[in-house]
Formats: sequence, C-alpha cells, structure tokens
Amino acid sequence: MKLSVIIPAYNEALNLPDTLGAFNKALSDAGIEHELLVVNDNSKDNTTEVIAELQKTIASLRTVFNPPPHNGYGYAVRKGLENFSGDCVAIVMGDLSDSPADLVKFYHTMQEHKVDCVFGNRFAKGGKVTDYPKNKLYLNRFFNNMLALVFKMSYNDTTNAFKLYSRQAIEGLKPFMSPHFNLTVELPLKAIVRGYTYAVVPNSWQNRKHGSSNLKIREMGSRYFFIVLYCLIEKYFSKGDFKKKW
Repeated sequence: MKLSVIIPAYNEALNLPDTLGAFNKALSDAGIEHELLVVNDNSKDNTTEVIAELQKTIASLRTVFNPPPHNGYGYAVRKGLENFSGDCVAIVMGDLSDSPADLVKFYHTMQEHKVDCVFGNRFAKGGKVTDYPKNKLYLNRFFNNMLALVFKMSYNDTTNAFKLYSRQAIEGLKPFMSPHFNLTVELPLKAIVRGYTYAVVPNSWQNRKHGSSNLKIREMGSRYFFIVLYCLIEKYFSKGDFKKKW
C-alpha cells in the first residue's frame, strides 16, 4: 500500500529540509513505499530552489505548484489531493510540527484495523503538545469539545490537520468546499458523517522552529462556523444521500 504525504508549503524554505529529511528517513526505515508531495503555494522565498536541491537526494520527493489567485492552506491541500498517487494519503505540516514516527503508526493502524481513516489526537492519553501557545490551546479545547458534543462523537481533536485517509475516503468526501484552514475540519467531519470507518491514534505536536504560522484565528471564525454548519445540515437532513456505499 503506497503512502502519499501532502505537505503544503508557503515560505517554508527554512523548514523543508528538516521536515522532508525526517519523513523520508522514517518511512524508508519502516519499509513503507511512499511519495512526499510538496505543494508550493506560490511562495515568495526560495522554497522552489530548496525543493529542487532536495530532489537530488530524496528520490520520493515530488512537487506541484499552486498558482494564484487561489492560494491558502485549504487550496494548497486540495491541489495535493488532486495530484497524489498513493493508495492512502496523509496531510502534514511543512514545519515538522508533526512526528514522522507517528505517521508510521498511522499507516500500520490503517493496515491492521482495515479502516478508511486514521485521526491523530494530541490530547488523548499518550499524546503530547510542546510549546503550544496558551491562547490557542484554550480556544482549541473549547472548540473541539463543542464539536464532539454537537456531533455526538468521542473524538475531540478534529482541528488537528495530521490525519491519514484512504483514496476511497478522499473520493467519497468530494467536492471539497473549504479554501482555508477550515479544510482540517471539513475532511474528518464529512468522513464521520458519511460513515467512513476510522481509528484514533495519540500523536505528538511541537511548535515550529522557523517562521510563524499562517493560521489567523480571527479571520477563521466564520469560516469554521460555515463548514461546521454545513456538516451538521448534512448529518441531520441529507437522509444518508452521501453515505459511504459499501
């Protein structure tokens, strides 16, 4: 089972060497056939040159360019989801905030339990966060626990972007609607509402070493609300029209 790893990158030239090197080593050491697919989201730094140099030593590295005007995290991930070649696909950040060892666990969990999706949970027993900004942590816990309550599910780290999906699941979640970070909510909520099977694995997260996050919480509030409302309407009023067809 080939694994694709989508890494959206906007001005991540300083982070990509460590990130790509670490993921390539972990997956290669585990004997996992894979591709690392970097989506260059119209970067203004030397990301293009850094990727070209890394391709000389990382055989599994591919890249696609996401041109303007449709830029942003969600558009970049969606570009990757249109171009990956694997049987399953993971979404990871370009700043090495996600752990390569955890991705190996995700992959083996999907194979062993034969599930459609594997979701990380940074706040479950065995999970860990390092240097998480306190204001974002409080908002994170409130929002994710509210989602768990409203959708009547036990999973409470929906906004965690670090997840693994089968190709079948990705096809079944289309069309995608979110152009920004709200895609991190759209994908798992749709998967759960539509009846795709999933397993939850504790994972670790650490703050980036270089640069700053592109997530602007104030700008995202209404966008998160929109996609949550959409998924709620589908859950309670679609009469199963979008359910997974076994």
